[in-house]
This record gives sequence, structure tokens and C-alpha cells, in this order.
Amino acid sequence: MSTAEPELMRALHDQHAAAVWSYVLRLTSGDRARAQDVLQETLLRAWRHPEVMQPERGSARAWLFTTARHIVIDEWRARSARPELLTDSVPDRATSDGVDEAMQSWLVAEALDRLSPEHRGVLVECFYRGHTVAEAAELIGVPPGTVKSRTHYALRALRLVLQEMGVTQ
Repeated sequence: MSTAEPELMRALHDQHAAAVWSYVLRLTSGDRARAQDVLQETLLRAWRHPEVMQPERGSARAWLFTTARHIVIDEWRARSARPELLTDSVPDRATSDGVDEAMQSWLVAEALDRLSPEHRGVLVECFYRGHTVAEAAELIGVPPGTVKSRTHYALRALRLVLQEMGVTQ
């Protein structure tokens, strides 16, 4: 953008913004928020196309009015293609059919089967059966430090197996 363009844009705004605002306000049936959005988009498009301000290209005001009308028409068409559904009640929450949970359980079970028996055993005791480290150590017959260590390495191995199966986080 040259140094003259900001002054040209300021002049364009000062000369035409009020007229375009009035025109757009009529096009939007008095919706001031929509009219402001359309005016801003029109001026943004003029800024992106500074050639509209060149006198040999014709009236800048005519270009602004045409652009604003096209923006309003495009918005109307978009709303017509995807009409808003107005309701006086909040929609019900979506309920799960259980397929996602079943698939997740199946994938985890498949991944657990691919782990070593030691790693699988410590994960089952600590995570699925909810035992503490001390309880799991007693049930498995190893020291608590070994349970902690196996849990750490088992989770890493499980993550790798799941990645190999194509499961992403």
C-alpha cells in the first residue's frame, strides 16, 4: 500500500460512508448491526481494491452501492440455503448409543492382549480393578516399587500399541 492510499481511503470514507450507510440500512430493513457489518465489509473490499478510487474507473460511490447490494444479497442467499431454526425450547441433549464406548473398550482390550503378561497384569489390577499399588503388589506377589515401574512401562507400551493400531489422541 502506498502512502497516498490511506488518505484516499479516508477520503472515500468521508465522502461516501454516510450515503452507503443509509442505503444499507434500508436494504437490511433497519437492522443496524447487519448494516454496520455490510458497511464495514464494503469498505474493506474497497481497501482491497484501491483501483475503484481512480476517477477513470467511474464513480466510486456507484461501486460501493453495488458492492453493498451484492453483500446483502449474498447474505440473504446464504440464510435461504441454510435457514435458521427458531424454537422456544432448548433442544434435548444428544444421547449416546454406546457404539463409541464399545469400540473404545474393544480397542483397549485388543491393545492389552498385545502387552506382556506382566504389563497387562499390573494395568488390570491398578486401573480396572482399582487396587492401590500396595494391594496390587500383594496380589501379584512383587514389591510396590516393581508395580510402579511396571505401571510406568506398561502405559508407555500401551500407548505405542494403540498408536500402531491407528488410534490417535
